[in-house]
Amino acid sequence: MNLVIYILRRLAISIPVLLVGTFLSFVMVAATGDPLGEIRNNPLMSKDAINALSHKLGLDQGVIPRYFTWLGHFLTGDWGTSIAQGNALAPVAPKVTAAFAVTLKLVVGAEILALIIGIIVGVLAAVKQYSIIDYIATTLAFLLFSMPIFCVAIVLKRYAIEINGWVRDLGLSDVLGNPWLRTISPEQLKTDGVGDFITSTVGAYLLPTLSIMAISFAAYSRFQRASMLEVMSSDYVRTARAKGLANGRVIFRHAFRNALIPVTTLFSVNFGSVLAGAIITETVFNWHGMGTLLVEAVTKNDTQVLMGWLVVIASSVVVANLIADLMYGILDPRIRVG
Repeated sequence: MNLVIYILRRLAISIPVLLVGTFLSFVMVAATGDPLGEIRNNPLMSKDAINALSHKLGLDQGVIPRYFTWLGHFLTGDWGTSIAQGNALAPVAPKVTAAFAVTLKLVVGAEILALIIGIIVGVLAAVKQYSIIDYIATTLAFLLFSMPIFCVAIVLKRYAIEINGWVRDLGLSDVLGNPWLRTISPEQLKTDGVGDFITSTVGAYLLPTLSIMAISFAAYSRFQRASMLEVMSSDYVRTARAKGLANGRVIFRHAFRNALIPVTTLFSVNFGSVLAGAIITETVFNWHGMGTLLVEAVTKNDTQVLMGWLVVIASSVVVANLIADLMYGILDPRIRVG
């Protein structure tokens, strides 16, 4: 019951924050320009048609009435309409949810792999401080830290092109960088075969996953190393050693769980930023996710799509932080939810 109350209290705090964030974002987005600017300059569009379209999008109202109209519709499941092409209108919800599903597939895999590998490397570097393992891990982390993600993505894509060229010389299809992900269906498996399907799916995931994972891994490994070193110098760890406990038991029973708390915080923050900022990776590898949707919405000054994008990303950050708060009580018994 205490856990349920805690979750409800956190959600109650998050709702006003989301509302204030959406209001400020709506005002700033509305002040950037007219979404129908190009259409108004189109000589083929009549004034009546433009006025009807403006009324349908709510652009004939003030900013504050437009916000509350948008909010009321959003809370009832109507995310509004966007200008898809020219004067064609399209519902926002399917566009945003489809893009979110694509980005989520990419980010979840990359972040989980980066977290697992980063924790393992960070613990080894801390336990073997000033050893060759520590020096290699530190050098690799700083190297990845100093490389922008677009540099990592372009380098991986360059080598992928060469590998695909070698594979094509053998009479096979490309194994890396396929531009889209297919869904499993009996017809596709019969046509392409299980091997080709797995190869194309892995090829589509591998390069963008490695690009995001490389940067996140550097952060997780450094945080885990620093946190592990700090915990291992704590009084209760020294007491456990003085009692004659085995080194492995001291590390994993007493130090490891508490050392995960800073990394848990970093993961919750990093997950939201990566989810919202995968624009470069999606552009380089031709993924049509949240990054691509954001660029298109900003380019067209599409208020409805931008607001749908914002609410989805903000809600994801709230959920990630809520999960992190719950993990604190599991990792450290001194932290109680109540």
